[in-house]
Amino acid sequence: MLASSHAPRAASRNQTTKPLILAPFRPDPVATSLKASLAGQDMVIDQVAERLQHGELGLSTSGRPKASFLFLGPTGVGKTELTLCFTEYFIGSGRVVRLDMSEYQTVDRLSLLLGVSDEEPGRIAEGYDVCQGRGTLLFDEIEKAHPRVLDVLLQLLDASRITAGRNRVLDFSEWYCVLTSNIGAQRIMTLRKSKYETMERLVRQDAQREMRPEIFARITLAAVFNKLDYDVQCRIAEGMIAKECATLLARGFAVEPDRGTLDVIVQRGYHERLGARPMRDATELLVRKALAKELLEGREGAGRLRPHPNGMELQLHPLTPASS
Repeated sequence: MLASSHAPRAASRNQTTKPLILAPFRPDPVATSLKASLAGQDMVIDQVAERLQHGELGLSTSGRPKASFLFLGPTGVGKTELTLCFTEYFIGSGRVVRLDMSEYQTVDRLSLLLGVSDEEPGRIAEGYDVCQGRGTLLFDEIEKAHPRVLDVLLQLLDASRITAGRNRVLDFSEWYCVLTSNIGAQRIMTLRKSKYETMERLVRQDAQREMRPEIFARITLAAVFNKLDYDVQCRIAEGMIAKECATLLARGFAVEPDRGTLDVIVQRGYHERLGARPMRDATELLVRKALAKELLEGREGAGRLRPHPNGMELQLHPLTPASS
């Protein structure tokens, strides 16, 4: 049988073919921005950024919040910080309604959450109004919540609605919901040499055992935060120092860090189990203490931060042509 005249001809040996040109890789701008603000949690950020994009593109499940997250990990590793960062990125600052579940461990506290009247609308309704109907609802340390509070959460996750005081129905379909928990924190601290995937799987199993199954099943993503090692905490400290100096500059105090500033702050602020919180405390305390001493002695409060001779504090040296 003869071949069809329309069949493609084989390329001749001398004929050159155009090389396949691949589109250049473009990093996810959401993940890139979040990683610039939060160190040490790149794998978590990649997972969260993907779900956030789905929510912003209208691809989330109809009738539910845009996305719901369960952030698992030890204290001070960035669970709340990531919530603040992605909310500011997509919605704006001041749009996180934070509910500390340690305050809602008994049934009589439910009225403070949901409200009873126009004069006492409840914490959720107050936050809803402040955020103008769009923001992030953060249930901090969810494992401490009373079962009745979990019933309210289930209503939110299942239908994106909460019935507040005086039967006011609040629509959370344009909101994100975040639950934070320390479940699995001890396991994360002990599995230092294990692969992240192994640790992640075991911590998720812990959370699935301890949480109500109907709530866990409705979570968009359960993300496991890793502990912050020494190198990561040093990077975090650098960012905190820069942020503190920028804050002081906005108030009229030109303070610059010396190379030794980081060493002193890391020495005072590094904590293996408590993460970045002690580092933030050390940064604010040591920088402001050095500035306050200068101001109290009648100087203008500008200069370069250097280690104190005792090695545990900072002192502010005036900027001179030789030192600048």
